[in-house]
Amino acid sequence: MPFQPRRSVEMESLFIFLIILVGLFFFPGTAILVDNDKQALLDFVSFLPHLHSLNWNPYSAVCNNWTGVTCSEDGSRVIAVRLPGVGFHGPIPQNTLSRLSALQILSLRSNGITGPFPYDFYNLNNLSFLYLQFNNLSGPLPLNFSVWKNLTIVNLSNNEFSGSIPHSISNLTQLSALNLANNSLSGEIPDLHLPNLQLNLSNNHLTGIVPKSLQRFPKSVFIGNNVSLPDYPSSGPPVSLPSHQPNPKSKNGGKLSERALLGIIVAGSVLGLVGFGFLLLVCCLRRIGEDGFSGKLEKGEMSPEKAISRSQDVNNRMIFFEGCNYVFDLEDLLRASAEVLGKGTFGMSYKAILEDATTVVVKRLKEVSAGKREFEQQMEVVGSIKHENVIELRAYYYSKDEKLMVYDYYSQGSVASMLHGKRGEDRTPLGWETRMKIAIGAARGIARVHAENGGRLVHGNIKSSNIFLNSRHYGCVSDLGLSTIMSSLAPPIARAAGYRAPEVMDTRKASQASDVYSFGVFLLELLTGKSPVHATGGDEVIHLVRWVHSVVREEWTAEVFDVELMRYPNIEEEMVEMLQISLSCVVRMPDQRPKMLDVVKMIESVQHTGSENQPSSEAKSESSTPPPPPPPPPMFEEKLSVSH
Repeated sequence: MPFQPRRSVEMESLFIFLIILVGLFFFPGTAILVDNDKQALLDFVSFLPHLHSLNWNPYSAVCNNWTGVTCSEDGSRVIAVRLPGVGFHGPIPQNTLSRLSALQILSLRSNGITGPFPYDFYNLNNLSFLYLQFNNLSGPLPLNFSVWKNLTIVNLSNNEFSGSIPHSISNLTQLSALNLANNSLSGEIPDLHLPNLQLNLSNNHLTGIVPKSLQRFPKSVFIGNNVSLPDYPSSGPPVSLPSHQPNPKSKNGGKLSERALLGIIVAGSVLGLVGFGFLLLVCCLRRIGEDGFSGKLEKGEMSPEKAISRSQDVNNRMIFFEGCNYVFDLEDLLRASAEVLGKGTFGMSYKAILEDATTVVVKRLKEVSAGKREFEQQMEVVGSIKHENVIELRAYYYSKDEKLMVYDYYSQGSVASMLHGKRGEDRTPLGWETRMKIAIGAARGIARVHAENGGRLVHGNIKSSNIFLNSRHYGCVSDLGLSTIMSSLAPPIARAAGYRAPEVMDTRKASQASDVYSFGVFLLELLTGKSPVHATGGDEVIHLVRWVHSVVREEWTAEVFDVELMRYPNIEEEMVEMLQISLSCVVRMPDQRPKMLDVVKMIESVQHTGSENQPSSEAKSESSTPPPPPPPPPMFEEKLSVSH
């Protein structure tokens, strides 16, 4: 009896193994079909130059692994390809995508694809959703759209298509959205008897009279053309195209199900219950997996406060910087699940999880006073900074109503969360060496920022919540260069007020000298473990800089330093030197503060001296039981002096 469970497991494993062998024997075509699709995609990307790399490994399975690729439920065919913003440039290679005969969704928007409407697409008879907006396609539109009888949504806007709009579009009985805006189409508008159609023909060279079947649309649909418009009511919302790309479960999916059903019947006659059980098991597991995955996507919702309007002008494309490997555009961001990370001086930040599980940080700016040209110029300056201690700006978006910035997501969180997170047994304290690496890294990053744009660039928002740890655990700065494009530095919120230099509180204008002050406050934060503005046991609000000065003036005690640092021996001298550096940064007169390059040299000197004179304090601390906090050393009183 004790061995019965093991025998049961062994029998079950053998049974599953036999089922898989039987399935592979009777359904070998599944692997062959998907391998053909895989090779077609590999040929497509190998012959079409692109800026951003894809994880399309010839030796990995195409289904569930390749970015932007979706397969059918039974894994036999590729039915969706979504590759927006990859940086494709040039014409679509012939005899590549045309081999994806089961393809239902194709999205190549926001690339640099050139040439005429791709001839390869004429073989995609099952195509239902086609997104080619924001490319450089030219020439006439296909004369016979009837070859794609399942077309539901077509977006060819923001290209260079010319010629007339084909009458054959009226034969697409399932068409629900057509966007041909911002092209060079000419001639008269055809009569499209499609009652459920959403339409946008704006900014072309169309002429004539708007057909009666299309007179139900508002003027915005035809604006930018030389057409005679009927008398419209003065109000009425414009018709906007859905940005949603549905999951590929069109009528073609029904055909696949019929084939699968036929296969089940045939297999059942040959294999009996074993074959039927195999197919049922596979279908159920795949259905559970898909439902579970889609459920996770749908559960993550934007907060009501975020709500980037889906009705805004989506004809402004996202701008990606060189070296960025992200494959998404604005529509993908709008569909992403997100959560609020925090509300800062310049706007709200969100963690966004995209359709392909990529995680980014999106900053939604508020009160931007700069025009589009000035905004773009500043973004180019910020995005050009490539330094290990500066978090790269990956992309940005500008429209009249929305200004967005996209950064990498750092799962460890900011230094603020590391310092001020809930302290308890489960918390790993920041050791002295880690704090030194954070300080030197952040200082180097700010110094690099100050060297940009002819030595005139200002960070403008230095605080612990904008400093993160890179892969080497050195500090790196984020959220830089925004103060010059905002209407003015808004009154700081809560803890951020403690980072503001005295002159900024009056002028509301940041400078490199005020950056030095903010960094000095950050150093004090690292040394004391206290927030720049914090409350005592009562209602009294304490400003960190004033508090440190008062402690030094009255009497020197070890209480100025974070109690978590008291466990590390032989670091007193380094702490005092770092405290001196921080106090030199927060002097009241801007011209008396050191330059950031000088601050970097001073901290490097402390770090170098400390590493020479003693072994690793953190390693030493972790190897033994932390000693109790030592009494205030006499050297503190001797080494530190503050001018009144």
